[in-house]
Amino acid sequence: MINPALHRDPVALDRNHHRTLRLQLPVDLAAAAGKLNACFLHGAEFPQACLEYPIVFVRVGADDAGQPQVAPMAVLGLTRDENLYLRPDGGWVAQYLPAQLRVYPFALAQVDAQQAALCIDRSYKGVSETEGDALFDAEGNPSALVQRMQQQLPELEAEAQRTRRGCERLMELELLQEMRLDISQGEGGPSLRVDGFMAVAEERLLKLDDATLAELSRNGLLRLIHAHQISMVHLRHLAERRATRAAAH
Repeated sequence: MINPALHRDPVALDRNHHRTLRLQLPVDLAAAAGKLNACFLHGAEFPQACLEYPIVFVRVGADDAGQPQVAPMAVLGLTRDENLYLRPDGGWVAQYLPAQLRVYPFALAQVDAQQAALCIDRSYKGVSETEGDALFDAEGNPSALVQRMQQQLPELEAEAQRTRRGCERLMELELLQEMRLDISQGEGGPSLRVDGFMAVAEERLLKLDDATLAELSRNGLLRLIHAHQISMVHLRHLAERRATRAAAH
């Protein structure tokens, strides 16, 4: 999955055109995601991610039939271009790193319904033709890293598709509603308004009939809903982290 805020110049890897391409490891998250304020989450990540990140849903356009689509996101910052999970030394605050960041600068782009292309973000400073580990050998054979990405990214894309179908079901049941949060930034200071996201409406969830609740339990969506609800407390934690950093400066 391509995230335009993260993959600013994705190009499909080609064994001929990119035979001399190299990648410096480990990936510098401060350079890659220093201004990333949200990151896509797969449904399978919810149980771990909910312990450290706020998980919200955002609108991502419409499908081919014109139906609105949403995607789950881990909130990294409360304002544009803000990432509160990066320490001043460039380290990552949370123990769990979302899959989309773990595989960066690689991503999978869907060419058509049957074909996808392994891409790399050429805008990342660690990609060059002079430094780092080679992505292909002299004969154009992919390195062990590229082979691992060729296997791992289709698996992540399959999970992303399952996540999309789950979100479609939440929308069908009208369980998601627009939310807005006003966060105090200290005595006498202006409050910070966080909006543009959706969350599960508790009262709508409680009104579901037993058959629908049983369906959500069987297909795993109820577990994701509960993880999302647990995660929302981290919005306050982010506000506290933001205030602490502001005071330090």
